[in-house]
Amino acid sequence: MIIFGTKGYLYQLAILTLVCGGCGNPAAHTLRKRVTKFTLFFVPLFPFSTKYATQCTFCGTEQRLTKEQADQLLAQAAGGAGAPAYGQPQQQPYQR
Repeated sequence: MIIFGTKGYLYQLAILTLVCGGCGNPAAHTLRKRVTKFTLFFVPLFPFSTKYATQCTFCGTEQRLTKEQADQLLAQAAGGAGAPAYGQPQQQPYQR
């Protein structure tokens, strides 16, 4: 008998102040990384799915991101001087 399955992990990478595309309010957004790992006998072996998203703390709207967009937001949150900005967070809402 072989027991296998998946297990999900949720990591909070940063908290950013952005204008929400859902409600239009400038609010804190959490940048999250969701990793799903394959398990064998309840031991996580390797990740097979990684997804990034931001979630508005005001209305709860979740916006999916690519890895590149998440890296840019993370660099922006860290205050990287040479890092390219992802849009203009204080002035424009997300594009859907």
